[in-house]
Amino acid sequence: MKRPTIHDVAAAAGVSRGTVSRVLNGDRYVSTAARVAIERAIAETGYVVNRNARSLVTQRSGSVVMVLSEPHEKIFEDPNYSTTIRTAIRRLGERDLSLVMMIAGDDGDRDRVLRYVKGGHADGVLLLSTHAGDPLVEALRSTGVPAVSCGAVIGMESVIPFAACDERGGARQMTEHLIARGRRKIAMITGPMDTPGGIQRLEGFAEVLGRKASKKLIEYGDWTRLSGERAMARLLERAPDLDAVFAASDVMASGALATLRAAGRRVPEDVAVGGFDDSSVAASTHPPLTTVRQPLGAIAEETVRMLLELVDGADQVDPVILPTELIVRDSA
Repeated sequence: MKRPTIHDVAAAAGVSRGTVSRVLNGDRYVSTAARVAIERAIAETGYVVNRNARSLVTQRSGSVVMVLSEPHEKIFEDPNYSTTIRTAIRRLGERDLSLVMMIAGDDGDRDRVLRYVKGGHADGVLLLSTHAGDPLVEALRSTGVPAVSCGAVIGMESVIPFAACDERGGARQMTEHLIARGRRKIAMITGPMDTPGGIQRLEGFAEVLGRKASKKLIEYGDWTRLSGERAMARLLERAPDLDAVFAASDVMASGALATLRAAGRRVPEDVAVGGFDDSSVAASTHPPLTTVRQPLGAIAEETVRMLLELVDGADQVDPVILPTELIVRDSA
């Protein structure tokens, strides 16, 4: 069968082709009766909008590209990404926009992303997990395509709009909780120092501990479970009498728990463990993980809202920073 056209919809609705076109393009100046008749005709005929034809008229692609600046394997390890992706798909779907996911983990990937955006295939760019000094961010800005970030872009906070949680405040919450539980030698496993989560969570930890936040008690991870395992092993080697550790993500905290278990340390009796995110990992560890909840769904909602406002022609949007919440379970 021939695919139904806009002419078929117009004939079925008893209106002109131009009236159908105005409804499809969101024109508000169409009578309610005509709009209802057109919507019924679309359902009856099975008409589907030809995006290529619409793009010629609207100069829009009908899609948004989400750029994850991490190696390919990390998208499957970190459950935070799935929450952000699900929320973005739902919110964009409400506007009949498609989400295109692209990985920018190396130079070849970054070149492909830039060619895609420059080619006019995206109405907006949603940046996810950017790193300080990433050349792709500046290159994308030069295209003139609206861009926002899920989490601040270090050094470009006043240029790229973003939504994020209160990274420092959340780290302070966890550190103060560990102190209140009587812990006196508290270590930390940080995230990468070229990400806002890595930098600001360490800053919050150090603000509470002051001089007690010594380099001996700080190790660096890369958000992966393996990095949490290795960092915990190095901390135990340097400070075997530590009695608490704050890992800057739940995934790294799960790695720390594995190392402590292998070393014969009881949690929380010997070593209390805290995480950050309140991802699906937190409730599945043994023991369940005390952590800092960042409102990932709300952050994604705000990020998409800002991007849509820019796509619709807003000159600027203000960044959004949302509060965190301490979630106490059995590990601390």
